[in-house]
Amino acid sequence: MLSFSNVVQPVIGDVIGNDHPLKGRWRTGFFSNENKIILELGCGRGEYTIGLAKKFPENNYVGVDIKGARLWRGAKTGTENRILNAGFLRTRIEFINSFFAEDEVDEIWLTFPDPFPKIRDANKRLSGPHFLNLYRLFLKNNGIIHLKTDNITLFHYTHNLVKFNNLEVISVVDDLSMGNPVNEILAIETHYEKLFSRNGLKINYLSFRLEKNNVIEHAKKK
Repeated sequence: MLSFSNVVQPVIGDVIGNDHPLKGRWRTGFFSNENKIILELGCGRGEYTIGLAKKFPENNYVGVDIKGARLWRGAKTGTENRILNAGFLRTRIEFINSFFAEDEVDEIWLTFPDPFPKIRDANKRLSGPHFLNLYRLFLKNNGIIHLKTDNITLFHYTHNLVKFNNLEVISVVDDLSMGNPVNEILAIETHYEKLFSRNGLKINYLSFRLEKNNVIEHAKKK
């Protein structure tokens, strides 16, 4: 990992409660351009980060994950193919605000995140209130959140949360395999997505806008 120039791998102790030197400087200090920055949180092997970067060279993409063995694959692919608009950050999502400044990020992708099915673990869901309120701190106002998941419970949970907090829904697709209009972005498949589809699981997609001044609350049961 240390041999890859497209990887940022800080010591966790250096960013707990502290700002990383790249915070607010990803465009000039890492990508050397002024293009949009789009994150994939929990990127795994980086298939979506790499796939998006190849399709949209006018944007910058950063895949974020804590598992080095998975990130290595994405970083290696990006290096071998000279994909200069894709980078990787090894850190826990809980520390994401140590790396990105206010209005520095344009969009966020959540691709097959851990659903944390138990109710008591709701705050661990990357599409739950705890994390959405973290994203508000660095995502541009009305920036887009994309969720792609095989877990129908997480899909409905997030959709209900979005509606409860009066956020603008852009797109809802409850089964990408059923002839729904699929654009070139949604056609990108991760390693796990292929496994899920092969086992007959539905792939769900939701996109919505996150308002900077709208504090996200847990959806109350009616």
